[in-house]
Amino acid sequence: MRVSILGAGPAGLYLAYLLKRRDPSAAVRVFEQNSADATFGFGVVFSDRALEFLNEDDPETFAAIVPQLEAWTDITVVHRGERVRIDGVGFAAIGRLELLRLLQARARSVGIEPMFRHPVADLRELGDADLIVGADGVNSLVRRTHAAAFGTTTTYLSNRFAWFGTSKPFATLTQTFRRTDLGDFNAHHYRYAPAMSTFLVEVTEATFMQAGFDRMSETESAALCERVFADDLDGHPLVSNHSVWRRFPIVRNARWWHDRHVLIGDALHTAHFSIGSGTRLAMEGAIALDRALAAHPGDVPAALAAFETARRPIVAKLVAAADASGAWYEKFADHMALEPLEFAMSYLTRSGRIDPERLRQSSPQFAARYARRTG
Repeated sequence: MRVSILGAGPAGLYLAYLLKRRDPSAAVRVFEQNSADATFGFGVVFSDRALEFLNEDDPETFAAIVPQLEAWTDITVVHRGERVRIDGVGFAAIGRLELLRLLQARARSVGIEPMFRHPVADLRELGDADLIVGADGVNSLVRRTHAAAFGTTTTYLSNRFAWFGTSKPFATLTQTFRRTDLGDFNAHHYRYAPAMSTFLVEVTEATFMQAGFDRMSETESAALCERVFADDLDGHPLVSNHSVWRRFPIVRNARWWHDRHVLIGDALHTAHFSIGSGTRLAMEGAIALDRALAAHPGDVPAALAAFETARRPIVAKLVAAADASGAWYEKFADHMALEPLEFAMSYLTRSGRIDPERLRQSSPQFAARYARRTG
């Protein structure tokens, strides 16, 4: 089988590894327009049980990733200067570049050398591949080429965000909210290495314009954010890495495959960064596609149909939660009218996945504190 994969992010690299591991005779090519060490953003975050699927299917890759993870069992919400700790909500993180290096090594372990700095301008360059996989992200060439067949829609949230890093290591995943003379700010921050953290800053459209971010350079934006979050950074600078302001794109496709083309990862569906499921969805999608191809040898259309049928209901639940979370952040400035504990509860229940009973089981200390304050 001849497979061409566009994109050497987590979805493309992991799929290439799985295909070749299962069928050493497969001719698998991976095309990536950027260099092997290029990455955007800083850390990748997973919920505490998000990698269990990987351990079940691929313990070797799981064993390679886990020692590199930074993990914690609580999250913290900072509002009006008060820190509200929520127990039992565990996460783990890894540097995005470190994850890509590990997945590149896994691909090479089965004989695949991704073709970096190899942009593809037209799908006809891929020749007569039996399967063409669009793992090429939000701006997917595969998806754009067949947008009508996929039934693609792309909409944008109104908030702006910029992805920074910092040398301050935070103890937990923390959500910090600040009201200033320039407007309302939110920072999503967590450590992904012993001495480095992601520090994603989000602002409303009104704040973006009032603060003048639309007229600032990347360096000037970082300097202003350092001043807003000075109490949280403790003198540590913000580090830029293509840290431009953008709006979050919501990518959806009515159909996941067309002819010999299929989409996975962000090319297929985006999930708001606030729930930490994008990389998980990408890797789980790779596993599901490999399984469908294994179950329908020699019949690509049947395999792609089976992939979509099996995977779509699972993805629908996760992206619905992500959409609800993204909608909450769109109104975070309004939610800041709440007292800190009420605000933390609003944050915790934003995706609709946590009811009172589940909260008492997962976060008994926070639930008890909330009951005492509100009862």
